[in-house]
Amino acid sequence: MNAIKERIFGAVTVMDNSSALKLWEFITNEFVHSADWNSIPETEPDEFDLQMLAEIEQDKDCHEFIPADEAEKILGLS
Repeated sequence: MNAIKERIFGAVTVMDNSSALKLWEFITNEFVHSADWNSIPETEPDEFDLQMLAEIEQDKDCHEFIPADEAEKILGLS
């Protein structure tokens, strides 16, 4: 995953549900012609994914959050 995708993932992780919904609506409206969202297959996490999730659970830095309004400012959503 490249740095910008990691930043996006991190920002979404700390968003409240209302902000995440706004972002999802933006994505689905902005990229409506780029993809058929219903055709994207769901997959089960592989061994790498499971290891990454376990590391997140154990890493205290992954449990520090910033307020949603600050994340929105960083992303230019407010």
